[in-house]
Amino acid sequence: MAAAMHPWLGEFIQRIERQELPHAQAAGGVLNDADLVELFDSQLASRLLDLQSRLMQAAGQSFYTIGSSGHESNAAVAKALRVTDPAFLHYRSGAFFLQRAKQKPGTTPLYEMLLSFAASSDDPISGGRHKVLGSLELNIPPQTSTIASHVPKAMGTAFAIGLSKRLHHKGTWPHDAIAMCSFGDASANHSTALGAINSASWAAYQQIPMPLLLVCEDNGLGISTHTPQGWIQQQLSQRAALKYFSADGSNLAETYLVAQQAADYVRQKRKPAVLHLRTIRLFGHAGADAEVAYRNKQEISRDAERDPLLHCCAALIARGLFEHDTLVAHIRQQQQRMARIAEHAARQPKLTNATDVMRSIVPPAKDPTTLPARADDSQRQQLFKWDKHNVGKPQHLAKLINWSLHDLMAQYGNIVMCGEDIAKKGGVYHVTQHLMEAFGPNRVLNTVLDEQSILGLAIGMAQQGFIAMPEIQFLAYVHNAEDQIRGEAATLSFFSNGQYTNPMVIRIAGLAYQRGFGGHFHNDNSFAVFRDIPGVIVLCPSNGADGALLMRQAVRLAAVEQRVVIMLEPIALYMARDLHQEGDGGWLSHYPDVDAPLPELGEPAVHGDGDELAIISYGNGYYLSRQAEKQLAAAGHKVRVIDIRCLVPLHVDKIVEALGQCKNLLVVDECRRRGSLSEELITCLHEDYSGRFTIQRLTAEDSFIPLGKAAYTVLPSFNGITEKALTMLNGGQS
Repeated sequence: MAAAMHPWLGEFIQRIERQELPHAQAAGGVLNDADLVELFDSQLASRLLDLQSRLMQAAGQSFYTIGSSGHESNAAVAKALRVTDPAFLHYRSGAFFLQRAKQKPGTTPLYEMLLSFAASSDDPISGGRHKVLGSLELNIPPQTSTIASHVPKAMGTAFAIGLSKRLHHKGTWPHDAIAMCSFGDASANHSTALGAINSASWAAYQQIPMPLLLVCEDNGLGISTHTPQGWIQQQLSQRAALKYFSADGSNLAETYLVAQQAADYVRQKRKPAVLHLRTIRLFGHAGADAEVAYRNKQEISRDAERDPLLHCCAALIARGLFEHDTLVAHIRQQQQRMARIAEHAARQPKLTNATDVMRSIVPPAKDPTTLPARADDSQRQQLFKWDKHNVGKPQHLAKLINWSLHDLMAQYGNIVMCGEDIAKKGGVYHVTQHLMEAFGPNRVLNTVLDEQSILGLAIGMAQQGFIAMPEIQFLAYVHNAEDQIRGEAATLSFFSNGQYTNPMVIRIAGLAYQRGFGGHFHNDNSFAVFRDIPGVIVLCPSNGADGALLMRQAVRLAAVEQRVVIMLEPIALYMARDLHQEGDGGWLSHYPDVDAPLPELGEPAVHGDGDELAIISYGNGYYLSRQAEKQLAAAGHKVRVIDIRCLVPLHVDKIVEALGQCKNLLVVDECRRRGSLSEELITCLHEDYSGRFTIQRLTAEDSFIPLGKAAYTVLPSFNGITEKALTMLNGGQS
């Protein structure tokens, strides 16, 4: 029985049979006969995949119909690149994927893509979790939405390739590779694209190697919104240090020639370039999109005449490589082959339970025995010579984090830090002071003021085999870039079935209680954005000793378990020295021995062994609770104070274990009442330990933080904690 044929393909074949093809454009000797046939087959396969996905969807076998039709000239871009060049692909780059597979014999790209359409668990890249263009062996990290959020990490990868050469680091991709990233014309307006392009230009302007090829596939439409005529050329051709190339995507030979020129420029000059590829979009944005609702018939017909597949057919016949009838026979044969592969793919197994779906959220761990040895005592003595007058003395949180970073960067030669003002200045709070002097400007990098680019840079470096350590200067600054963590860093293992990872430690100075600061930009007491990102770990030290231990733990989690870790560092406690009264030094700590055991992940710290009441907190709340505990002890009450330390994921079982015999619990949360960590903790305690505890909580108000002393009216206070605790201890009587 003949395989079902999409109506468009029937009309296309009839046009060839009627010999109604456009005038063949001269190839100019750029493509030989074999090259032309090879590229045509990639273009044809991509088109047939698009049509097959719609047939499969109609049969309930496929779940994705955003196709590459009209964009198939990107196959020529793939041919101009090497298989070792990492490619971050737009969702309309199907032909690129198919063409690249021809550089790696033994691959089965048609079957793999059809498995992806069918959301089969046999899909080798995502394991049935999403329709993505990705492959480990083809060096195509998977992207999901690709509105433009992948452009920053492509920029970061390009930078990391150059950095690998400077640091003699053998990365994922070779030193002569270039990073390629494709995106649409509408996405060119997105802040992630603009920021990444600006960052690439900023680096190249300073002669910093940035081997990045940006390919803007310009079909003139963002779903239904038209891109103004000439806008993309105007926007991309006048940027400092960014070389502009342009090609007509209907002309395969021209596209290949210009793509070669662009790739050669990037590879030889190690500078960024953009290839503005003028394309068309056929069949609407996706299967459910009716173009006639926002485009007139003349416009649609005009684009159809620029169909790259149509022009390639004309070139094949003009060269005598096919007759009209033999070309039709070839297309029919390929369509029937596609249908047979699709039929087989549709029958393959699917994900059927939550455990299997979630299996790749956490990346596979590496062998911990391969970790580098720490610096020896003589090396450490030299390393800390700059601060020898402080060595051996108790220090505050900022200092001990700084010392831990010195030790960690000496041990792990692949740690690279990046962020605003972290180099010579040592960061706003001097947490990174002297690191650049100790390890050089290639490992401690000042960046542009753009958090999306900072995090994209970190993702790119992590994929190149570095342990990336970006710093976000203030917690509130991350909110305009949170998707780089949520949608890019945290999803990479999930959507690649654990094959691609981006181990990193994101340092963020945050939380509240800063004197003299208001608003949410510098006194932000909410980290709720991180709490609903699967796979991310959030650690929060309240004191210097824990700052050092948790920083070591964070790096180990990145190095061994390949995790994305956030170190949330309480700004107000960075320089805190005293606990109860001025000069008592009660919040200073000795630097933990470099061989000191690390806490088990999720293990809280416990102060005291009282069993009348347990105060559970973290960060500034733990500091205030320790003050309250002294007052409560003076009143004759035996109280213990628990520092959660690992905020995400919340290990409630370990917290319960730390409670001992305590039945009365007071949860002190410096974040707002709505959306705070205390909500999760109390919910879990009620669900899993029903009736065992009497629980109350004290949180910040649901308010932004005002300036000056007014800030303390909306935040938990030492007096407030004491009063709440006494009320509970007195059986509800204040």
